[in-house]
Amino acid sequence: MKVLVLAGGRGTRLWPISRKHKPKQFQKLISDKTMLRETVERLLPKFSWEDIFISTNKEYSREVKKEFPELSKDNIIAEPVSRERVAALTLFMAKLGDSAEPFLVLPSDHLIKNKREFQKALSSAEKFIKKNPQHIIALGAKPSFPDTGLGYIKKGKLLTSENSYKIYQTAFFKEKPNLRRARTYVRSKDYFWNMAVYLFYPSLIEEQIKKFVPDNYKRYMKIKEAMSKPGFTKVLQEEYDKMDSVGLEYSVIENYEKVAIIPVDVGWSDIGSWTVLKNSLSSSESFVKGNYIGINSDDIMVYGSSSKLVAGVGIKNLVVVVTNDIILICDKDHSQDVKGIIKKLEKQKKFNYI
Repeated sequence: MKVLVLAGGRGTRLWPISRKHKPKQFQKLISDKTMLRETVERLLPKFSWEDIFISTNKEYSREVKKEFPELSKDNIIAEPVSRERVAALTLFMAKLGDSAEPFLVLPSDHLIKNKREFQKALSSAEKFIKKNPQHIIALGAKPSFPDTGLGYIKKGKLLTSENSYKIYQTAFFKEKPNLRRARTYVRSKDYFWNMAVYLFYPSLIEEQIKKFVPDNYKRYMKIKEAMSKPGFTKVLQEEYDKMDSVGLEYSVIENYEKVAIIPVDVGWSDIGSWTVLKNSLSSSESFVKGNYIGINSDDIMVYGSSSKLVAGVGIKNLVVVVTNDIILICDKDHSQDVKGIIKKLEKQKKFNYI
């Protein structure tokens, strides 16, 4: 099985730590290792270095090489421009040619606490896919709270079991529901957070991209035909730049009729906002990293450094993030909206803060 780790995103909801020049996958948010390093090491030793590929934007390829001296430069796939997951996947397929092996595709910036259980779930998913090559299989995490920033999958009928894992047909997908609906999903026990971890055969996904994203498919075929030939770089730049920026879930997976789900309990978290990061780092009401002193303050997150003192008086339900050039103050209930600051900065042409 070949593995594609997607590492080209910008992580705007974790601004100002996650910045354009060094987004969250290259940050040490959870431990003394970057999120990307955590992700790759989670795959070892089940997968060899030869079978692990990292897709990233060309401006981050040097950072990936620096992070992974163990990885061959041929296993780093640099997108000429950012065009979302369908485009990144087609570039991966073009590079590997007509591979007969199943693919595992996953994000580079998620937290999974139980590595052993995760690998066991992947082994069960691989067994299922080899027996059912017309299926796409997704991993789903049991929701612990009604998160409105995530996608949910409802399980349908039971298909089979592999080892200790039950595998269900998916009933439907729901992306980022409102709070009322998310609460209903958590209570029902039939819904799972979509971890964006997928296994499938490349020939199957190629057929679905042709069906559901035909313009991208045509450009992908041109790139595939030009691979390893003179003039490839020009073809790649021209065709990739014209690809539509579409997500894999929205365009393909949610429209395909044979998608299965394996519910897992692996300590998964998206780390998609400051509130989620805080909950992942600590179970207590408040979390402090850096130099902080407070009076009559609770239910806060302070993420700073030792060089600047943060002092709080009578503050509650806040996130305070301090960098060399930015201070973010955010209501914890609105941490999903931080990416809106990026749009304002872009509009005001304050690109040095992005």
